[in-house]
Amino acid sequence: MFKKKYSAAALLETFFLSLGVFCGGSYYLLKNWVGDPEALGEIVRTMHLIQQHYVGEADRKKIYDGALNGMVKQLGDPYSTYLDNQDFAALNTMTEGHFGGVGMVMGMKDDHTFVVVSPIEDTPAYKAGIKSGDVLLQIDGKELAGESLSDVVKQIRGQDGTQVQLLLQRGEEEPQTYTITRGDIKIKSVYGKMEDGNIGYIRITNFSEDTGKDFQAELKKLEDQGMKALVLDLRDNPGGLLSSGVAVAQCLVPKGPIVSVTDKQGKTMTESSTLDKFPYPLAVLVNKGTASAAEIVAGAIQDTHAGQLFGEKTYGKGVVQNVFLLSPDTAVKLTVAKYYTPSGRSIDKVGITPDVAVAAEDEYGTNQVQAAEAYLKEQLQ
Repeated sequence: MFKKKYSAAALLETFFLSLGVFCGGSYYLLKNWVGDPEALGEIVRTMHLIQQHYVGEADRKKIYDGALNGMVKQLGDPYSTYLDNQDFAALNTMTEGHFGGVGMVMGMKDDHTFVVVSPIEDTPAYKAGIKSGDVLLQIDGKELAGESLSDVVKQIRGQDGTQVQLLLQRGEEEPQTYTITRGDIKIKSVYGKMEDGNIGYIRITNFSEDTGKDFQAELKKLEDQGMKALVLDLRDNPGGLLSSGVAVAQCLVPKGPIVSVTDKQGKTMTESSTLDKFPYPLAVLVNKGTASAAEIVAGAIQDTHAGQLFGEKTYGKGVVQNVFLLSPDTAVKLTVAKYYTPSGRSIDKVGITPDVAVAAEDEYGTNQVQAAEAYLKEQLQ
């Protein structure tokens, strides 16, 4: 009888000891992961109170989405955001080469003004006359104070065929209202043609999944036509996938680093080129709508003297985002690193100053193209 009682007591003691170790270990892990397990408990407690006592209807999914969105929003970083089902689907389709909306890429400045980074060619926004640098003041008559960049983008997007009213200001001009019909925005990212004097012209509108492959194909086509020099047009290119930017730069930049990316822990990863030398004179067009991956390409070309930059100062986005899955159809996009050009420059919030400053004299920047081509003709002579 005594032995049985002793065994039960020992078993009970072992159980509580194991439970204590488990709880202590879990608390330690939670503290490492979230920093404040008590605050996490408050979130769970609040959700429980809503479910038990709130007199109205409570949509759990919307509550969770709101909590996650608020958590990321508190970082104060315009490029970090929680991606709900709709946002995540939109991001996937955009990097694949198409998305729904009016066809313009938005950015947010430090003073919380929302700026058009660039309208995308042949889209409703482009056809309506919206330009890089236009400041967005209202959407459908609603002021944007307190909104995040993702909130603004979400309001601009919508079903094909529906309309949205955007109040925009250009420089010191009076604000103007644009009524735009949304469409299914399909993007061809690479366009090429041959100009007079066997000068090739390639325009890259953004860096999506196939941009590197499409650029190589367009470059080969122009070479087969007898190209002797190249104009690379990166104006109003808002960027996109880092890997696609690197793939394009590897066709243009001589052997050595293209871009270095440094993360929170100080770990640096460098993408490099193995090209001996680009065999043609190269001129690159940039402006204030040139951002992110497009600036990586432009910065690498400028630093390695692979070509000359013409146009206007670029946007200045020198940070990298990663998308982390939370579920099969939700994610969080976080700024995880800063990038540096081959010479070690950080262009974040600074931009890249072109080698030859040329302000656009018309809506197409025709004089910028002419300046680049004149330089290439001099090089060929």
